[in-house]
Order: sequence, then C-alpha cells, then structure tokens
Amino acid sequence: MGTTTIKIKKEGTRPLNELIKRGASTTDMQLKAFISNNLGNSTLLAKIPMYDFYRMSDVANERSENGEPVAQRKLDSKHATDLARYILKGLLSTTVELHKEDGGAISVARERLQETVGKQPYLSLQPLVANLRTAGVRGENLRANTIELDSEVLGMRVWLGQRDILWVVDGQHRRKAIQTVIEFLEEVRLEQKYPPKKQSLFPHDRTDRAVPYDELEVWMECYELTRGECTVSLEIHLGLNIIEERQLFHDLNNLAKKVEKSIALEFDSSNPVNAFIKDTLIEEQFVQISSKDKVDWTNDDGSFTRKDIVAVNAHLILNKSNINSATPLLVKPRLGIAKRFWEAINQIPGFGEEDAKAKTVAAQPVVLKAIAKLTYDFAFGRYSDEELLNKLLDGITDLDFTHDNFMWRYYQLSSEEIEQHGLTTLKSYLPDNSTGNRDIGNYDLETGWMRFGSKHNDIFPIIGDMIRWKLALPNRHK
Repeated sequence: MGTTTIKIKKEGTRPLNELIKRGASTTDMQLKAFISNNLGNSTLLAKIPMYDFYRMSDVANERSENGEPVAQRKLDSKHATDLARYILKGLLSTTVELHKEDGGAISVARERLQETVGKQPYLSLQPLVANLRTAGVRGENLRANTIELDSEVLGMRVWLGQRDILWVVDGQHRRKAIQTVIEFLEEVRLEQKYPPKKQSLFPHDRTDRAVPYDELEVWMECYELTRGECTVSLEIHLGLNIIEERQLFHDLNNLAKKVEKSIALEFDSSNPVNAFIKDTLIEEQFVQISSKDKVDWTNDDGSFTRKDIVAVNAHLILNKSNINSATPLLVKPRLGIAKRFWEAINQIPGFGEEDAKAKTVAAQPVVLKAIAKLTYDFAFGRYSDEELLNKLLDGITDLDFTHDNFMWRYYQLSSEEIEQHGLTTLKSYLPDNSTGNRDIGNYDLETGWMRFGSKHNDIFPIIGDMIRWKLALPNRHK
C-alpha cells in the first residue's frame, strides 16, 4: 500500500495584495486542521461550525461515468428529518447548558422547549467524510501553511475559496439534517411563526403559530450556535477521483455492523416510551426483562424480551408497531393510562410468575398487544370512551386467561363444540372467515398449552375481538 504526502503551498505567509493577484479572495475561509495518515493516505481532520459546513459543502452524488449509478444512494427524507430533530434537540440542550446560571423568563422558556423536544443523557453527531476535489491528487493545490511550535508541526491553516467545495462522501443525511435545522431556525427568525404542525421540526400543538417572544429568543440562541459554538468534525480526503470516491462510500457504509435491536433499545434513554419502560415498568417491577432474545417456555422465569415489551407499549401509547415516532408532547399525557394498563395486567393470575406462560396466555406478547390496542382505542382513539375504557381495564381481572378457555381455540372447534361451549355468538365479532389467515395458533392436548402464532399483526386484532365479545364491548365490525 502506497503512501501520500501533502505538498503545501505556503499562502498564509504572502501579503494580502499578492494573494488577491493569484486569485485568492477576501471571502476565503480559513480552516485549521490536523494532518492525518489514513491507511497510507494523507487526510485533514478539521472542525467547522455547522452553518459554515452547510454553506461550503455539497453531496457527491452527481459523479458517474459511462452512465453508471451515482456515487451515493437516494436520500431518505424521513431519516434526514429524524436526524434534524435530533440536532435541534442538541442545540436546545447546548443553549440550556450555556445559560443555566442566567435565570429569568428566557431560562424558563429554554427549559420548556427542551422538555417539549425531550431530554437525553448525551448528544453527539458522528464525523462526516468529504473529498476536496480541488486539492489535487496529493494536496498539491492546497493553499495552506503549517502551524508549528518549536519546529514541531502541530497542524495547518487551509484557505478555502468559493471553488473549494467539500464534497460529502459519507454523511449526506447528516448534511441534509443540518440544512433542515438551519432553514427551520431562519424561518422562525424571519417569519416569527412556527411552520405548520406537520412540517415543523418543533412538535408544537398550537393553532396560533406565532412564536412567543421568549421562545423566539431561545431559537435565536440556537441559530447563533450553528454559526460558532456547535461544530461538526470532518475527515477531508484530497483529490479523489470517481472510482476512489465511490469505493470510499462503499467501504464506509458496508464494513460497519449495525447495533443489535435489543442493545439499541436498552441503551436508548431519549425515546419517551423507552424512558417509561425503564423508569416505571422495570423500576417499579411491573415486568421483568430477559437478557435473552427469546424466552424458553420450559424454563420460564416470567420475564419478557425487551423488544416484546417495547412493541406492546408502542401499540398501547402510539397505536403503532414501533416507538420511532414517539415525542414527549405526545407520550407524556398518555402515561397515566399506560401505567393503569400495566396495573390491570399484573392482576391477571400467574402473570410475571415463574412458568407464567404455562399458567396464562396473557404471558404471550401477542395477547398483551391485543389488550394494548383495545386500551388505545378506548382511551385515545377516534371513538374514545371513558366508560368503555373502565369496562375493559376493570374486566381484565374477571376474564379467563387460562389455556383451558375454549374461546382461544375457536378456530379449532367444530360447530357442535362451538355451540356446546357457548361460543355461538362470538362469530359475529370475528372477521369474515372466507378471507385472510385464521390460523391464530394451536392448542396442544399433550401440554395443555394454547400457543398463538408468530404473525402477531394478523393475530392480535382477532384476540381483541374475542375480548370485546367476552366483555360485551362494541363490535368493531359493526
């Protein structure tokens, strides 16, 4: 593997009028950087304010040869928007920290806005990778001089002009997120109105979109942070050609291993649903979390996998299968009902005990999802009804969740057995049997266990219909 050495043009020592004659501009930006050797290739490691990075960069996505695919993948707008919300959260966290001794109305506004977007223990944006195409193959076109102390090179000053674009090879979504944040802050600053709710990075819930004065001051502080205090880290490669640029993109995005879902959920304290699970359900011992990804029925200690508990709470609080869209503004008012749900679940005989799965079908996540979905419908859904919600949660302890309940086995029973066990009217609550998969599970005569299937999204609505029928709740099909 060959090595490269940066050849420096010592522009910084020339008089200003000479630099202008040679094409330099008074608008050139000075960038301080460290010289690094990345697997034999000279690179620059630098930090730059967010605003300046956005202004001086672009995405290396237009470069191709002979009609071949471009260097990068298509932009995922949703992912970029999620990153933008994360960056906005970081800016608010920074301004709160910088002004924590100030006091006064603005301090209260900072805290209020931070509570709205949500807190988390730590925030950081990973370094971006860019190519300075105008630098030349070995950096021979760099306009720079070294920074030395006692003859030791500590770093270098690089002058970048309008032609010197930082072409982003890895980090196009981060760059788009930074752009989105800057545009949001500029719009709020100029219009003094929040964008419409669905288009806004800030999760406001206001019909009057006018920004109060104290909040406007906070957003101005955030805007100023993007121009100075909050920087992004850059690894700048020098003069890469098309093939090298595309290879670098491939290597950076394909040689990394994604974090396992269970670890990601365990470590993430920023999501308000995750925080509820940690601070309430686990801390107050409503549920036990297994260290394994799967729970063994024959060696059951009553615990659940983290991903199952997260999924149940996603249906309970958000009416979704995941918690990605959770915001403090949405989640916080619903936590009282969520806690009440788990209090009712814990009253089911056998739940959370050793061999819980053998004692009650309620120890199967798909059943909890069914009850969670019903709770959401009656508490927060379009046809929410407090009386029906009370009837559901109060009736859970009276409902038979044992494996012997023939209701769970409805699709395995003959017409005679359905009539014998008093399940004839249940049919009107269930979906039309002529369409869709009705294989919700199987009752094992040998073990005496009713084990529901793995296709939870198909199964839990049907279990919910059975519970509706048993507790005389409204029929969703009518």
